[in-house]
Amino acid sequence: MLLARFQHELIEAGCDEAGRGCLAGPVFAAAVILPVDFDHHLLNDSKQLSEDIRYQLRTEIEQKAIAYAVASVCNKEIDQINILNASFLAMHRAIAQLTLKPEFLIIDGNRFNKYETTPHHCIVEGDAKYYSIAAASILAKTYRDDYMKLIAAEHPEYDWHSNKGYPTIKHRNTVLRLGHTPYHRLSFKVTNPQIRIEFEQA
Repeated sequence: MLLARFQHELIEAGCDEAGRGCLAGPVFAAAVILPVDFDHHLLNDSKQLSEDIRYQLRTEIEQKAIAYAVASVCNKEIDQINILNASFLAMHRAIAQLTLKPEFLIIDGNRFNKYETTPHHCIVEGDAKYYSIAAASILAKTYRDDYMKLIAAEHPEYDWHSNKGYPTIKHRNTVLRLGHTPYHRLSFKVTNPQIRIEFEQA
Protein backbone atom coordinates (compact mmCIF):
# COMPACT_ATOMS: atom_id res chain seq x y z
CA MET A 1 0.00 0.00 0.00
CA LEU A 2 1.50 3.32 -1.07
CA LEU A 3 1.47 6.36 1.21
CA ALA A 4 -0.06 9.72 0.35
CA ARG A 5 2.50 11.94 2.06
CA PHE A 6 5.96 11.91 3.61
CA GLN A 7 4.96 14.91 5.75
CA HIS A 8 1.61 16.65 6.24
CA GLU A 9 2.35 20.33 6.89
CA LEU A 10 3.70 21.53 3.54
CA ILE A 11 2.67 21.31 -0.11
CA GLU A 12 4.56 18.24 -1.29
CA ALA A 13 5.65 17.22 -4.78
CA GLY A 14 7.02 13.82 -5.76
CA CYS A 15 9.79 13.63 -8.37
CA ASP A 16 11.21 10.82 -10.47
CA GLU A 17 13.09 10.29 -13.72
CA ALA A 18 13.14 7.81 -16.60
CA GLY A 19 15.89 6.82 -19.00
CA ARG A 20 19.06 7.07 -16.93
CA GLY A 21 20.45 3.77 -18.21
CA CYS A 22 19.72 4.30 -21.89
CA LEU A 23 22.28 4.52 -24.69
CA ALA A 24 20.18 7.00 -26.66
CA GLY A 25 17.66 9.76 -26.14
CA PRO A 26 17.03 12.26 -23.36
CA VAL A 27 16.45 11.61 -19.70
CA PHE A 28 12.94 12.67 -18.68
CA ALA A 29 11.68 13.68 -15.26
CA ALA A 30 8.33 14.58 -13.76
CA ALA A 31 7.11 16.41 -10.67
CA VAL A 32 3.61 15.77 -9.33
CA ILE A 33 1.48 17.31 -6.58
CA LEU A 34 -1.50 15.10 -5.73
CA PRO A 35 -4.55 15.78 -3.56
CA VAL A 36 -4.13 14.62 0.02
CA ASP A 37 -6.92 12.08 -0.44
CA PHE A 38 -5.57 10.63 -3.70
CA ASP A 39 -5.78 6.85 -3.88
CA HIS A 40 -5.52 4.33 -6.70
CA HIS A 41 -5.19 0.58 -6.33
CA LEU A 42 -3.10 0.21 -9.51
CA LEU A 43 -0.64 3.04 -9.02
CA ASN A 44 2.89 1.75 -8.40
CA ASP A 45 6.44 2.01 -9.67
CA SER A 46 6.12 2.31 -13.47
CA LYS A 47 8.59 -0.57 -13.97
CA GLN A 48 6.11 -2.93 -12.27
CA LEU A 49 3.24 -2.09 -14.63
CA SER A 50 2.31 -2.99 -18.19
CA GLU A 51 2.45 -0.34 -20.88
CA ASP A 52 -1.34 -0.25 -21.16
CA ILE A 53 -1.75 0.32 -17.42
CA ARG A 54 0.90 3.05 -17.44
CA TYR A 55 -0.96 5.02 -20.10
CA GLN A 56 -4.29 4.48 -18.35
CA LEU A 57 -2.79 5.81 -15.14
CA ARG A 58 -1.21 8.77 -16.93
CA THR A 59 -4.65 9.98 -17.96
CA GLU A 60 -5.97 9.68 -14.40
CA ILE A 61 -2.92 11.35 -12.88
CA GLU A 62 -3.18 14.29 -15.26
CA GLN A 63 -6.89 14.65 -14.55
CA LYS A 64 -6.65 14.43 -10.77
CA ALA A 65 -3.28 16.01 -9.94
CA ILE A 66 -3.27 19.46 -8.37
CA ALA A 67 -0.22 20.18 -10.54
CA TYR A 68 2.19 18.20 -12.69
CA ALA A 69 5.01 18.88 -15.12
CA VAL A 70 7.37 16.87 -17.30
CA ALA A 71 10.79 17.98 -18.55
CA SER A 72 13.85 16.50 -20.23
CA VAL A 73 17.59 16.88 -20.72
CA CYS A 74 18.90 15.90 -24.15
CA ASN A 75 21.71 13.48 -24.95
CA LYS A 76 24.17 16.27 -25.73
CA GLU A 77 23.59 17.87 -22.34
CA ILE A 78 23.95 14.45 -20.71
CA ASP A 79 27.38 14.07 -22.35
CA GLN A 80 28.40 17.50 -21.02
CA ILE A 81 27.30 17.20 -17.39
CA ASN A 82 26.97 13.38 -16.89
CA ILE A 83 23.77 11.39 -16.45
CA LEU A 84 23.45 11.89 -12.70
CA ASN A 85 23.53 15.67 -12.95
CA ALA A 86 21.31 15.52 -16.02
CA SER A 87 18.72 13.56 -14.04
CA PHE A 88 18.76 16.21 -11.32
CA LEU A 89 18.52 18.97 -13.94
CA ALA A 90 15.51 17.32 -15.57
CA MET A 91 13.80 17.19 -12.16
CA HIS A 92 14.64 20.86 -11.55
CA ARG A 93 13.13 21.78 -14.91
CA ALA A 94 9.97 19.85 -14.11
CA ILE A 95 9.65 21.43 -10.66
CA ALA A 96 10.12 24.90 -12.16
CA GLN A 97 7.18 24.30 -14.52
CA LEU A 98 4.68 23.38 -11.78
CA THR A 99 1.75 25.79 -11.64
CA LEU A 100 1.74 25.49 -7.85
CA LYS A 101 5.03 26.02 -6.05
CA PRO A 102 5.87 23.03 -3.84
CA GLU A 103 7.09 23.63 -0.31
CA PHE A 104 8.64 20.20 0.11
CA LEU A 105 10.03 17.63 -2.37
CA ILE A 106 10.29 13.88 -2.11
CA ILE A 107 12.78 12.41 -4.55
CA ASP A 108 13.13 8.85 -5.79
CA GLY A 109 16.66 7.65 -5.08
CA ASN A 110 19.41 8.42 -2.59
CA ARG A 111 20.88 11.65 -4.02
CA PHE A 112 19.62 15.00 -5.27
CA ASN A 113 20.96 18.48 -5.99
CA LYS A 114 18.94 20.92 -3.90
CA TYR A 115 16.33 22.89 -5.84
CA GLU A 116 16.55 26.57 -4.88
CA THR A 117 15.66 26.79 -1.18
CA THR A 118 13.02 24.04 -1.22
CA PRO A 119 13.61 21.33 1.40
CA HIS A 120 13.67 17.76 0.13
CA HIS A 121 13.99 14.16 1.23
CA CYS A 122 15.45 11.32 -0.86
CA ILE A 123 13.70 7.96 -0.67
CA VAL A 124 15.23 4.78 -2.09
CA GLU A 125 12.57 2.95 -4.13
CA GLY A 126 10.26 5.85 -3.40
CA ASP A 127 8.22 5.10 -6.51
CA ALA A 128 7.00 1.95 -4.75
CA LYS A 129 6.29 3.78 -1.47
CA TYR A 130 4.62 7.13 -2.21
CA TYR A 131 1.81 7.97 -4.61
CA SER A 132 3.30 11.23 -5.86
CA ILE A 133 6.66 9.65 -6.72
CA ALA A 134 4.91 6.72 -8.40
CA ALA A 135 2.82 9.19 -10.39
CA ALA A 136 5.97 11.06 -11.41
CA SER A 137 7.56 7.79 -12.52
CA ILE A 138 4.52 7.04 -14.71
CA LEU A 139 4.59 10.45 -16.38
CA ALA A 140 8.35 10.46 -16.92
CA LYS A 141 8.29 6.94 -18.37
CA THR A 142 5.32 7.39 -20.71
CA TYR A 143 6.41 10.79 -22.03
CA ARG A 144 9.89 9.44 -22.67
CA ASP A 145 8.47 6.36 -24.41
CA ASP A 146 6.38 8.64 -26.63
CA TYR A 147 9.50 10.58 -27.60
CA MET A 148 11.53 7.46 -28.35
CA LYS A 149 8.75 6.03 -30.52
CA LEU A 150 8.68 9.32 -32.42
CA ILE A 151 12.40 9.36 -33.23
CA ALA A 152 12.45 5.60 -33.88
CA ALA A 153 11.07 6.31 -37.34
CA GLU A 154 14.29 8.19 -38.20
CA HIS A 155 16.56 5.26 -37.28
CA PRO A 156 14.45 2.08 -37.36
CA GLU A 157 17.49 -0.21 -37.38
CA TYR A 158 18.17 0.60 -33.69
CA ASP A 159 14.77 -0.79 -32.63
CA TRP A 160 13.95 2.17 -30.34
CA HIS A 161 10.24 1.58 -30.82
CA SER A 162 10.75 -1.59 -28.78
CA ASN A 163 13.80 -0.98 -26.57
CA LYS A 164 13.22 2.78 -26.00
CA GLY A 165 16.98 3.35 -26.16
CA TYR A 166 17.94 0.85 -23.46
CA PRO A 167 21.06 -1.29 -24.07
CA THR A 168 19.51 -4.49 -25.39
CA ILE A 169 21.77 -6.90 -27.25
CA LYS A 170 20.27 -5.85 -30.57
CA HIS A 171 20.74 -2.17 -29.78
CA ARG A 172 24.36 -2.66 -28.71
CA ASN A 173 25.17 -4.76 -31.75
CA THR A 174 23.64 -2.15 -34.03
CA VAL A 175 25.78 0.56 -32.44
CA LEU A 176 28.87 -1.58 -32.94
CA ARG A 177 27.90 -2.23 -36.55
CA LEU A 178 26.55 1.16 -37.66
CA GLY A 179 27.88 3.60 -35.09
CA HIS A 180 26.06 6.36 -33.24
CA THR A 181 23.14 8.50 -34.33
CA PRO A 182 22.70 12.17 -33.34
CA TYR A 183 20.49 10.91 -30.50
CA HIS A 184 23.07 8.64 -28.87
CA ARG A 185 24.90 9.52 -25.68
CA LEU A 186 28.54 9.46 -26.71
CA SER A 187 29.68 9.27 -23.08
CA PHE A 188 27.94 5.87 -22.80
CA LYS A 189 30.45 3.44 -24.28
CA VAL A 190 29.42 0.12 -25.79
CA THR A 191 32.43 -1.99 -24.82
CA ASN A 192 30.98 -5.29 -23.59
CA PRO A 193 33.44 -7.91 -24.99
CA GLN A 194 30.76 -10.60 -25.26
CA ILE A 195 28.53 -8.32 -27.30
CA ARG A 196 31.46 -7.27 -29.50
CA ILE A 197 32.53 -10.88 -30.13
CA GLU A 198 28.96 -11.82 -30.93
CA PHE A 199 28.90 -9.14 -33.60
CA GLU A 200 32.32 -9.95 -35.00
CA GLN A 201 31.42 -13.63 -35.39
CA ALA A 202 28.07 -12.91 -37.05
